[in-house]
Order: sequence, then C-alpha cells, then structure tokens
Amino acid sequence: MTAHVKTISDLLRVKQWIKNLLLFAALLFTGNILNLPLLLKVITAFFLFCFAASSLYIVNDLKDAKEDRLHSQKKNRPIASGAVGKEFAVTLAVFLALISLSSAYFLNFFFFAVLLSYMVMTSLYTVYLKHLVILDVLTVAAGFVLRPVAGAVVIDAAISPWLLVCTTLLALFVILSKRKHELVTLTDASKHRKTLAEYSPELLDQMISIVTSSTLIAYCLYTFSSSTGSNHPYMMFTIPFVLYGIFRYLYLLHKKNLGGAPELIFLKDIPMIIDISLWVISSAAIITFLK
Repeated sequence: MTAHVKTISDLLRVKQWIKNLLLFAALLFTGNILNLPLLLKVITAFFLFCFAASSLYIVNDLKDAKEDRLHSQKKNRPIASGAVGKEFAVTLAVFLALISLSSAYFLNFFFFAVLLSYMVMTSLYTVYLKHLVILDVLTVAAGFVLRPVAGAVVIDAAISPWLLVCTTLLALFVILSKRKHELVTLTDASKHRKTLAEYSPELLDQMISIVTSSTLIAYCLYTFSSSTGSNHPYMMFTIPFVLYGIFRYLYLLHKKNLGGAPELIFLKDIPMIIDISLWVISSAAIITFLK
C-alpha cells in the first residue's frame, strides 16, 4: 500500500507542488494573509493549479518515457520504469485536467483563463518549445510568472509589476542553474535534453550572473519604493534574507551539486527552509501590521 501511494505521488510529482506556493504571493503582499475568505480562495486555487500541473507532468512523462529510460535518475519515474501503465496514466491526466479546469471556471473566470493559458503554454513547451534554445528557459520562467498572476486574479488583486519582474528573474535563476547542473553532470547531456547541446558552462555561468544580480537589484528597488499601498519602506529589512537565499542556492549548486532538483533544496535544505520562513514571517508582519 505504501509503495502504491509513493508511486502515485511520484507520478503526480507532488514534490513539485511547492512551486505553486507562488499563488500566495499576492495574498501576502496585499496584506490579506489573515483574511480567511480570501485565504480559502487561494488555497482552493492552489490545489486546482496542482492538479492541472500534475496532469501536464503525466503527459510529459508519457512523451519522454523513452528518453527518461536513458537517464540515471529519471529512469525510475513510474511511467519510464513500467510501474504505471500508459492507459491508467492517460486516464488520470485527463481526469485531473477536466476537474481543475471545470472547478477553476466556477471559482473565478480570470483564474480559469490564467490556468488554461498555463496549460496551453506548457503543452506547447512539451511538444515544441523545449527544443528551442533560450526560448526553452524563457517559457518555463513564464510558467512561474503565471502562478502569482493566478493567485492575484483569484482574489481580484492588482498585479504588481514588481511581482512579475522579481518572479521572472528568480525563476530564470533557478532554471539556468538546473540547466548548468544537467550539462556538467550528465554523461551525454544532449540525449537527455536536446537544447543542452546549444549551451556551454561558460554561457550558462554568464546568464546566471546576469539574472542573479538583476534579481537582487529588482528586489531592492521594490523594497525602496513605497508608491503602492501594498508596499512599505520597512520591507528593505527583508533584503538580507533574499541575499542569503541566493548565496545559499549558489553554494548548493556549485559545492553540493544539488542544482538538478530545485524542489529538494526548498524541501530538505534546513538553512534554506529557515531563511525562506523568516522572509515570509517578516514580510507578512511588515505588510500586515506596519501599514
């Protein structure tokens, strides 16, 4: 029974659901984190987004099963290993997609539109865009950006341009770091991901340097600006948490060789978990109680 639950969890990639916590960003930055009705709406939206994302992960694994069998770690995925049959996987993917989209429509039309856009874009990535150099990472980053957008529209909150900029840059930082890890650790990286043949460690290092500095500058500019009601000048005191988080991630990438599974860093690295927790708590306290 335990093994079966783990197999389904791996098929749905439940660990990847941590990305969808970005839906709570608008709730946090508008000072509504203690607003129970809005919190419940975002929690509902979070699970609907998770179901939709899981359906897309299943489709991706079905398409890439042959390539995954050649990968040292991905060969253990439920579909690639044969632990889950294709018919069951297809049925589950369709069910999750229909449930998430139909429920999203009744929850909030604009949330439904964002979720549908995410699913269409991700499907295009799986089929075609993942093979286009540079556009592959930009498309994945766009998927990250749609998450906080979804969280904003479901509570009818204004979408801050700072939120979009910081999310885009942070997503690119994580994605490019993962590409770097794949390129330097896989024996024949291009067989796993064709676009890796178009990258080099030096190119990725330069791109990572650009987005790293840009992320920190963008966040600093956000905290220094108090032109919007949701912002507060005391937010500048959260900059050290962001700086430490970036440095910690680079340390884990280069010294601990953990860049290939970003979700494990955010779920298992204790210093990173403490840092993010302190950032969330301090940001929520500043925005909610120091207006």
